[in-house]
Amino acid sequence: MNRAKQTSESIELAIFLAMSGGLMDAYSYLLRDQVFANAQTGNILLFGVYASSGQWDHCLHYAFPILFFCIGIALCEIIHLHKIHFMHWRQFTLLIEIGLLAIVSMIPLSYNLLANSLTSLACGIQVQAFRKLHGNSFATTMCIGNIRSGTHHLIHFFYEKDRQSLERALLYYFVIICFVVGAIIGNLCLPFLQTKTILVSCGLLLIALLIMCIDRENKK
Repeated sequence: MNRAKQTSESIELAIFLAMSGGLMDAYSYLLRDQVFANAQTGNILLFGVYASSGQWDHCLHYAFPILFFCIGIALCEIIHLHKIHFMHWRQFTLLIEIGLLAIVSMIPLSYNLLANSLTSLACGIQVQAFRKLHGNSFATTMCIGNIRSGTHHLIHFFYEKDRQSLERALLYYFVIICFVVGAIIGNLCLPFLQTKTILVSCGLLLIALLIMCIDRENKK
């Protein structure tokens, strides 16, 4: 497969973003009251379940992460539209995300609602900033779209024998594997690092930021 023309669409970047996405979800769900950082469909479902039984205090645990995820998307788009000149806007969003997760690492378990909200804010920023992989739509913080797209291209390969469809399918499935690896890393780190586990995600995003410093468009 040809290398991506833009670093933001490269498989190298997708690897670390997806691992970070998986780790964030494992962290928020396993350590902080079983709330999803990325999978807002799950949060919306659980919000509805608790709302149906009138457990409004539990509803708040899911409502705020959903809200902050939306705010993260909006904030990312505002940053994009404001045309930041001192650095690439995607690099700036990664810096914000790293800062948010560093703050989360210092929040005690008694303030899980705040921690989950900030983590979802970071996830919203990431899902909006990085939406392409080799020119194809994809996500680094959730898997359902990648599963659909990967299976779509796999079926096209079987019917049309198009090598490019197979390559696209494998890319999507590889990103999903990276997401799972991130979740595994998060789960393994939790017993030792507890709330500081999210700093591993900061490290993965820092690597992604360094990768972003490579200018593929001007590189010969």
